[in-house]
Amino acid sequence: MLRRFVTSVLLAGATLVVAPGDASAQQTLNFSLGLFTPRGEDARTEGDVLNANRTFLAFDIGDFNTAAVGGEWLVPLGNFIEAGAGVGFSRRTVESVYADFTDNDGTEIEQDLRLRLVPVAFTVRVLPLGQANALQPYFGAGLGVIGWRYSESGEFIDFARNREIFRDQFVAEGSETGPVVVAGLRFGGETVSAGGEIRYHSAEADLDDRFAGSKIDLGGWTYNFTIGVRFGR
Repeated sequence: MLRRFVTSVLLAGATLVVAPGDASAQQTLNFSLGLFTPRGEDARTEGDVLNANRTFLAFDIGDFNTAAVGGEWLVPLGNFIEAGAGVGFSRRTVESVYADFTDNDGTEIEQDLRLRLVPVAFTVRVLPLGQANALQPYFGAGLGVIGWRYSESGEFIDFARNREIFRDQFVAEGSETGPVVVAGLRFGGETVSAGGEIRYHSAEADLDDRFAGSKIDLGGWTYNFTIGVRFGR
């Protein structure tokens, strides 16, 4: 899985490295801090494990909203186009319990559901007002390679064994590709830039029969505050 992830990143990154850039324009090293929100219950892919878990565990999809951080390298391709390559990180652990069952002593049967995402994105953006304008709206799209890890740990009920309660951990991980869409507004100076951005990525992965769902929906929205260091001329 790791080899597949690294290979996908290198192949996609090669398109950025060989792209013809404008050597006289400024490049930007961008840093972001924001909020990741997964796709909602009604929008999630069919067979999604979180939706399946919600039929017998007590938690909300919105409980997986979490802070996200990232970094990105932006390279101008002329005055109105730029290419970007970046990586992000988010992780959230959600506590859940069985909705309709408790232990023999009346205590809750508890689990931790954890989702970690490491999205790598390669994008091309349009800047309608140009690179030299102080106010720079932009929009674009590209390819995302999402490294992910999902786990369920804690107490579970074995309904095939007279509702026996046992402790265990179930883990799945891998990498998946999918589209990325981005739009934002930034204020660009000679040495720094700052702004806000909305980013959407979409992907899904298959799970084995240890989980209640056959898939996990990795898609969602990220709302970022960005600050960049500009260099080169």
